[in-house]
Amino acid sequence: QVHLVESGGGLVQAGGSLRLSCAASGLFFSRYTMGWFRQAPGKDRDFVASVSRSGGSTDYANSVKGRFTISRDNAKSTVYLQMNSLKPEDTAVYYCATSTFLSYERTSSNPNDYNYWGQGSQVTVSS
Repeated sequence: QVHLVESGGGLVQAGGSLRLSCAASGLFFSRYTMGWFRQAPGKDRDFVASVSRSGGSTDYANSVKGRFTISRDNAKSTVYLQMNSLKPEDTAVYYCATSTFLSYERTSSNPNDYNYWGQGSQVTVSS
């Protein structure tokens, strides 16, 4: 059974940094694309970042480019989201997700491409 568990969220002032982690179990982690999404109250779940199985390819939403970095450690079955220069509009519940059917070294911004999701981690950025 696949489990994704996020950690590292919290309250931070604008301009600060946080690092989210997502530990995976129950799957051959190094074979699959990983992604981060976020959902603010009353809004749809939005793409944040994605990383290919090897970590060699990444993709970011325009709103976070240059501020957020996605990475993965396949030996630890963990994906990370380093978030710098945080803004109040980054406030949301952040979810990690995996796609067990995307092939090759692909990334994806489409939530429908992901078939397993974590429970979410709250990130709150105060102004």
